[in-house]
Amino acid sequence: MRRLAAIAVAAGVAVLGGVPASGGPAFPERIDLPDGFAPEGIAIGHGHTFFVGSIPTGAVYRGDLRTGEGRVLVPGAEGRQAIGLDVDRKKRLFVAGGPTGRAFVYDGRSGELLAEYVLTTNPTFVNDVVVTRDGAYFTDSLQQQLYRVPIGPGGALGTAAETIPLSGDIAFVSGFNVNGIDATPNGRTLVVVQSNLGKLFTVDPRTGVADEIDLGGETVTAGDGILLDGKTLYVVRNQQNRIAVVRLSRDLSNGTLLTHLTHPDFSVPTTIAEFGQRLYAVNARFGTPVTPTTPYWVTQVRKP
Repeated sequence: MRRLAAIAVAAGVAVLGGVPASGGPAFPERIDLPDGFAPEGIAIGHGHTFFVGSIPTGAVYRGDLRTGEGRVLVPGAEGRQAIGLDVDRKKRLFVAGGPTGRAFVYDGRSGELLAEYVLTTNPTFVNDVVVTRDGAYFTDSLQQQLYRVPIGPGGALGTAAETIPLSGDIAFVSGFNVNGIDATPNGRTLVVVQSNLGKLFTVDPRTGVADEIDLGGETVTAGDGILLDGKTLYVVRNQQNRIAVVRLSRDLSNGTLLTHLTHPDFSVPTTIAEFGQRLYAVNARFGTPVTPTTPYWVTQVRKP
């Protein structure tokens, strides 16, 4: 049975600490990032390795979940931003470029820039990314479309990105729309959250047709990064400082909002990644002025 530092359940909210399971290594509950880093996305790669991107500079920090130590892997560069990110089996890091309209692919070991794609030249915010066997799929919070960087046999990267218009149940409105994205293990179905309306959708990656997931009248407004773990979907609700836990039906057509996870150290968490029974949330601290001495960190919570 898992041991938690503290569990307090009230009004459907679970407050979870990150004490490791009995006999396990002392994975820190808080991992400090460089001051002034202004992070947004997080991904976990091989072993205990994690990656966090910097919004204003496009830098990428690589660290160790077990020790909490790390360093900047990809230095910041003019014309780059790092919003959502994901890592594939070849240890390549795919990064969404926000308002730059670009996608970046780095070597997760050396930090070398392997590829750069122009996804769109229209007003945009390329927000998040998920990598499947046949492609990396990027969301756009302003344009009703996804982008796909093809991945061919042997992991070969395509030379150009494709645009996939979104249709079906989804309709963009004013503000930030589609944000976080994840995929089923076989890559045949994508799941996205529409932040401003608090809706969840499945998306056919071949056609872009979106089907709304019926939440029985509930919404997940301020939904940011998401994580699909079997039939459990975790939705980070950034400004609310909590993570929604949604139990999905077998066919993903409907879901039940079970509870919310929170932590005293949350400061506008944006995205999460998982390592075993641990979830790691990066705190973007939106609303806090970004200065060279502003602290930022990653918070560990346990799955319920």
